[in-house]
Amino acid sequence: MQTRQEQPHDNPLRHLTPAQFMALGSNAVVYVKAIKGDQLAELMREPQFEGEADFHLVVSADGSPLMVGDTQQAVAEWLSDKDYGIVALH
Repeated sequence: MQTRQEQPHDNPLRHLTPAQFMALGSNAVVYVKAIKGDQLAELMREPQFEGEADFHLVVSADGSPLMVGDTQQAVAEWLSDKDYGIVALH
């Protein structure tokens, strides 16, 4: 396991390896990542996303996309009734 120095407000989940993250379970933890439309279009293999637009992608621990939101509020509303541990990537 890699050792990193934590900042006072640092979340230890951000330092897990992909294998450790997946071991938590795809139905237990999700992460939220800010992503540009062109990256999202490539990832999802759909050209409908405007290239320079900002989106927020919710992904399960196994890497499966769960939700794409155009605002943080949309993601927060979608997650509000779910029972996930959430890791926000910046």
